[in-house]
Amino acid sequence: MTAHSAGAALAAPFFERGDEAHLMAVSARERLEDLLEKTSRTFALSIPPLPEPTRREVTIAYLLFRVADTLEDATRWPRERKLEELAVFDALLIDPDAGRVQSVARSWVEDPPLEHAGYVELLGASPTVIEAWSGLAPAARELIGTHTRRTIAGMSGFVERERSGLLQLSNIEDLRGYCYAVAGIVGEMLTELFLLDRPGLDPIAGELRRDAACFGEALQLVNILKDVSGDADEGRNFLPPDADPSEVFALARHDLELAGRYVTRLFEQQAPRGILEFTLMPVLLAWSTLDRVAEFGPGEKLTRPEVKEILKRMETALDEGDLGGLGLCGAR
Repeated sequence: MTAHSAGAALAAPFFERGDEAHLMAVSARERLEDLLEKTSRTFALSIPPLPEPTRREVTIAYLLFRVADTLEDATRWPRERKLEELAVFDALLIDPDAGRVQSVARSWVEDPPLEHAGYVELLGASPTVIEAWSGLAPAARELIGTHTRRTIAGMSGFVERERSGLLQLSNIEDLRGYCYAVAGIVGEMLTELFLLDRPGLDPIAGELRRDAACFGEALQLVNILKDVSGDADEGRNFLPPDADPSEVFALARHDLELAGRYVTRLFEQQAPRGILEFTLMPVLLAWSTLDRVAEFGPGEKLTRPEVKEILKRMETALDEGDLGGLGLCGAR
């Protein structure tokens, strides 16, 4: 079931009631899920199984982070404009004045930062996303706002280093710093949302927090290795010039093993199945993608039948209550 059809199915009872408040809530939810599908096929697959309210919280969090990422990746704007708009977005998260949010969204659409239609649509819909974020429960709203602002600050630091539109990372530690800013913080935020109001996960909270940033780093490193050629064409050189690619592959594998340990702990602690699916899916896809890139080189992607088979293996393992055959921790 797609995110859109899932949203439609959930909406049906509300339409039958004819309750205007419910209609508005369903409309906003469907709009968020539509934006999700247009900006990330992976998250559009992995977020719907999450239990509520985590599903809504993660949807909104992803869209806010995607706005920040779009401003950072702005191929049509100079460095100064990127920094200015990242600061504007940060200010909106401090004071989300509706009129100001509308004005900023219009300016982003009138002079878009890049050509991706889905990302530009998201920028135009940022008032809807920020309003949805503002309506979350206080603890979730604070978590998401704080971590989004942290990643904006980290991104801005790297944008400041661009010269003639180009970013060049200097060494492995610099690469890890970048991965933390754009993905490690995401892992930390998601971990806090998983733990929120789930006392059953308290016994493993410290271990999850320890591996959270490496989980995000793992997925980012795999994306960098996969997309290295395309990134270079757009002026982003994430692989340091003097770094041995085998060292980056080794780091990605190490981080994926930690991510596998993270998922295994959730499984053993009997976390909700939706959280298991959400965390397990990207790890399995990342392992297969990394193997493909190692064998055939950058630019290689998994085919739809391959993704379908991976998801089938995941569902079977969860149904049978045994993740041992999935090779989560390096036994591949």
